[in-house]
Amino acid sequence: MISKSKIYTRTGDQGYTSLVGGKRVPKTHLRIEAYGSVDELNAFIAVLLNTIDDRDDRKFLLRIQYNLFNIGACLATESEEKFSCLAVEEINLLEQEMDHIDALIPPLKTFVLPGGCSSNAWAHVCRTICRRTERCIYRLKGKVEVDSTILKYINRLSDYFFLFSRKQNFILNMSEIPWNKSCL
Repeated sequence: MISKSKIYTRTGDQGYTSLVGGKRVPKTHLRIEAYGSVDELNAFIAVLLNTIDDRDDRKFLLRIQYNLFNIGACLATESEEKFSCLAVEEINLLEQEMDHIDALIPPLKTFVLPGGCSSNAWAHVCRTICRRTERCIYRLKGKVEVDSTILKYINRLSDYFFLFSRKQNFILNMSEIPWNKSCL
């Protein structure tokens, strides 16, 4: 159990923070950037959840939040010991859910813009934050070893949010917004 402590410690006032294990690093460290982006994505999923009524979708999004919390903890841990914070099965479940959504919605005939309904828009926000998070984790991977399962999961997750955004317009009977390149 976590004991209650003051939320402010004053230990970060000079631009440093602690990784899991206690090592102090600059707040601009790649690890901080990577797990901070995961945390940001998790927070925006909470916003998306507030627009979703379907119990199964809510349950699946909550599972994603738990997985992201585990990924963040893994990225915040500097360890010589190799461990996986995410089971490969989670990638399989994500792919199965994407296949389910893809079978439900009409085929994509053109690029589409975010929008149509609020849940679609929030899913696109999650998608774009997920893409940035993936780039952050790859920058970290350029310096230290990162579990490949994390990278695969984050890559699939952005695809999931794209399909989930389309599902929202479909189930709410909202038209997708096709990209009109003649506007150029």
